[in-house]
Amino acid sequence: MNTKEEKMQAFGRLLDLLDELREKCPWDKKQTNESLRTNTIEETYELCEAIIKNEPSEIKKELGDLLLHVIFYAKIADEKGQFDIADVCNTLCDKLIFRHPHVFGEVKAQTAGQVEQNWEQIKLIEKGGNRTVLEGVPASLPSIAKAHRIQDKARNAGFDWSQKEDVWPKVEEELNELKDEIHAMDKDNIEAEFGDLFFSLINAARLYKIDPDNALERTNQKFIRRFNYIEQKAKENGKSLKEMTLDEMEVFWQEAKRI
Repeated sequence: MNTKEEKMQAFGRLLDLLDELREKCPWDKKQTNESLRTNTIEETYELCEAIIKNEPSEIKKELGDLLLHVIFYAKIADEKGQFDIADVCNTLCDKLIFRHPHVFGEVKAQTAGQVEQNWEQIKLIEKGGNRTVLEGVPASLPSIAKAHRIQDKARNAGFDWSQKEDVWPKVEEELNELKDEIHAMDKDNIEAEFGDLFFSLINAARLYKIDPDNALERTNQKFIRRFNYIEQKAKENGKSLKEMTLDEMEVFWQEAKRI
């Protein structure tokens, strides 16, 4: 692995390279915060995909792409006289020191759970003490991640089930309410009850220390593999998927499961 000096040299090389691109490349010259934003979101999801697949070489590549965006935003701000990459690093260091009084101060915390208990209160103090517990949840988060974050913040404030097993009657209650609304054929209420059911399932996942987004993505990938197998078998038999019966598809689905 690289030494600290080699890591610093590599980071300096990257900063110099971006400076040159910003000066000489027509595409890099015209980039703004607004033009980069969508690509940043895409790069973040590509990193997440590489992490889910547990492919170190892809994780390394996607981390590089995301790092480029970080220093690009800092470069644009530097040109505007707002801040530079050193300010970004120092602000982060200050935040980490403030949020870890059990490491850099006198607070005692021997377990991750004890650290988490103090985390939200520390963040409230950091933001001036005049913000609500849930205000820190980004409005732009995808719904599953947002629900998980909301529930986690509420837990840190003491609002949670006494026992994780207590969540299951709530899940069943929400499922029954959904069935009632489906029977009543009220589309707006059906949508609302689907939301309540999803929220309760995400809450259950949190209580059992399962990331709901990771769990759903695993199922997405599993379905893709099995469905692709059905499509492949259809082609081998000279058929399109629409020409197959559900019973024929089920046979190949079960084969895909066994494989």
